[in-house]
Amino acid sequence: MSLVDLLAAIQHSLPYMVALVFFAVYPIVTSLMWITTSLFFRRRWEKREVPPVRIHTPAVSILIPAHNEERVIGGALTAATTLHYPDYEVVVVDDGSTDATRHVIEPFVARGQVRLITKRQNEGKAMALNDALPFVQSGRVRLIDKRVNEGKAMALNDALPMVRGEIVLIMDADAEPVPDILDHMVPHFEHARVAAVTGNPRVKNVDTFLARLQLIEFSSIVSLLRRSQRIWGRIMTVSGVVAAFRKSALIDAGGFSPEMPTEDIELTWKLQRRFWDIRYEPRALVWMTVPSTLSGLIHQRRRWSRGLMQVLHKHRDVIMHWKYRRMWPIFIESSLSILWSACFVVLTSVWLISYVAGYPPVGAHPIPNLWGMLIATLALGQLFTGTLLDRRYDPDTLKYFPYAVYYPIVYWMILAWTNFISMPWLLRSPSKQAIRWRTVRKNFGEEAA
Repeated sequence: MSLVDLLAAIQHSLPYMVALVFFAVYPIVTSLMWITTSLFFRRRWEKREVPPVRIHTPAVSILIPAHNEERVIGGALTAATTLHYPDYEVVVVDDGSTDATRHVIEPFVARGQVRLITKRQNEGKAMALNDALPFVQSGRVRLIDKRVNEGKAMALNDALPMVRGEIVLIMDADAEPVPDILDHMVPHFEHARVAAVTGNPRVKNVDTFLARLQLIEFSSIVSLLRRSQRIWGRIMTVSGVVAAFRKSALIDAGGFSPEMPTEDIELTWKLQRRFWDIRYEPRALVWMTVPSTLSGLIHQRRRWSRGLMQVLHKHRDVIMHWKYRRMWPIFIESSLSILWSACFVVLTSVWLISYVAGYPPVGAHPIPNLWGMLIATLALGQLFTGTLLDRRYDPDTLKYFPYAVYYPIVYWMILAWTNFISMPWLLRSPSKQAIRWRTVRKNFGEEAA
């Protein structure tokens, strides 16, 4: 059988036709669903202009895990120590940094604005006590003597017993929250079953093409999807950049899972399996640094894909139990998105081979047909809706909307490929070893693992 005959047999088979229909229908259905439900969320919960009234002001502990963050943590601490909230503390967990991270933190500690929890190389109990004495006397710092670099999840778990706040705001070391972020997040915890409130990350380094694409993504995909998922009743994940948690809920869920590549997704599912409620607050803004290089972006998305696969593997039983029915939408949607990525990679590969072989591929045409125009129009409509909704929080968002035309071309390929190569993790149980910080920030565009 020649290559052309093989391609013809493949492209006229039933599995190919089913994959082709799913490939075309899935983005149309999801775009319509995300647009309508996010607009409903906007009308029902997001429309008011004034922040919710604080009935109580519980103590809040802002917890920042850091590993080799000397370039960015200064901005994060400046923002975190100037919030408009009467009762909060800032705690930094320095997880075995080998750069000047601690030197950047120390001026904030000296001013009494920050407590520093340092995880150092194991030098013995006596040395640990000697090192801790000067700080313990000031009441500002606690020193933990542990092995170097045990990862973000372990850093957070170690710090939880030492924070005094009833509410724990966890943020990345490159995040810069707006001054009124707690005004919008804390009132949600008036409801006893609310375990977490996820914020609205905004991109601050918009100086590169990839960064501007991610700005569009966070407005039109991430924010839009969280609005939609809130209507469904369950959220796929809190933001790893910034999220507030009820401390008792974290303890109830067993804290963060150090063996998971994406501890934020895993914790979200653990909380919701215990019937805690998680909310999205679009007014809780935080400025963040996104990868500005292709290698940094791919590394980040591979980690996210691998983490999602392992969460789906670990929690695959939710689809079998009626009591977890409110989690079915996020499980099904996540699974379908992975299947669509597989279809994208396989079909595109078949089409490219067909073009090279001189055989016109079935279902692909260089001139956009009506169906392709419909997909493109809905995709741009989804991107525009998300951009328009977030324009009230980030007025510059709309100015970068022209970059949306590149999103399907560039991002779909990157995301589909990273999902596709990560699919084996769907069949693998999580490792029993803690996931450690693996990279150092060489520039603002490189993402730490």
